[in-house]
Amino acid sequence: MKDKVAIVTGGARGIGRTICLQFAENGAKVITCDLEEAGLASLVSEVKGREYPGSVEVHTLNVTDRNAVDQFVEKITEVNDRIDILVNNAGITRDDLLMSMEDEQFDQVLKTNLYSVFYLTRAVIRIMVRQRYGRIVSIASVAGVMGNPGQTNYAASKAGVIGFTKSLAKEVGKRKITCNAIAPGFISTAMTDVLPDEVKEGAKRLIPVGRLGEPEEVASAVAFLASDAAAYITGQVLEVDGGLHM
Repeated sequence: MKDKVAIVTGGARGIGRTICLQFAENGAKVITCDLEEAGLASLVSEVKGREYPGSVEVHTLNVTDRNAVDQFVEKITEVNDRIDILVNNAGITRDDLLMSMEDEQFDQVLKTNLYSVFYLTRAVIRIMVRQRYGRIVSIASVAGVMGNPGQTNYAASKAGVIGFTKSLAKEVGKRKITCNAIAPGFISTAMTDVLPDEVKEGAKRLIPVGRLGEPEEVASAVAFLASDAAAYITGQVLEVDGGLHM
């Protein structure tokens, strides 16, 4: 990834942060955005401390704001003249049973998890088409493949990401642009740390490998799909879930 320009959304913590670190370790120029300023600042410090060959540049951005997203991408292209990789990672949960779910819970999840993918990808795809090269990797979820009780909003948003990914892959394949999705299962992040122990133990019993995944394992899959080694892979959903979906 030496000198490749990569945008990663939601890079302040969790899987997004780990993707940024792995990309920088492989020499990429990473530009990440989030609303958590403290997390972004600590990410920059960590990259500098490790003296990676790549770099990380951080921005505070609300990915549900279409105009702000367009301005963000425009500024990046003014400085770099190209964007090689886009990782749509930003995501939230607002779990509840459907019968008690409020409109706001549904809207917030769809806007953050799905609309942001539309906004960022639409802004970036024009640049990738012009340069006839691009790697787009979006973080979906195994919930978008198999569903999950209490997460109708989250599962709907991630299923939307999968459909979006497959459709775009067919649109831009001839321009040497690949578009793939990663569907993580239960990964050890702040999002799963809040789950009760009995829920996590129950999940482990359903996972053939018998444990939760690590952010590094998801980041490695993203790095592969974002590399030139994956040039003949597009429109795919790679489930990084320890075999849960089986």
